[in-house]
Amino acid sequence: MLSKYVGLAADTCVSLRSKRVSLHTLRHSAAMELLLAGVGLSVISLWLGHESIQTIQTYLHAHLGLKEAALARVTSMDGQTGIRFQPDDKLLAFLDAL
Repeated sequence: MLSKYVGLAADTCVSLRSKRVSLHTLRHSAAMELLLAGVGLSVISLWLGHESIQTIQTYLHAHLGLKEAALARVTSMDGQTGIRFQPDDKLLAFLDAL
């Protein structure tokens, strides 16, 4: 049934044609959506049937959008929001050389 509907969805979402979609993929996608909706980690961990809340930490490290949203909320010491560190060319050159 999953293959059938992934095939139908691929007609309108072409990027699905090159992806491997499994039930496990859907499980992880649902967990990420719950995170983005603000559901607590302990609730998501229980919903997924994890033995420990530490297992859910993987999701936090995996989603860059969640990190971007958190960074956007950071305020500087003078009260400005959305201020992010911008490395200079010398620092970027050093990091590229590593």
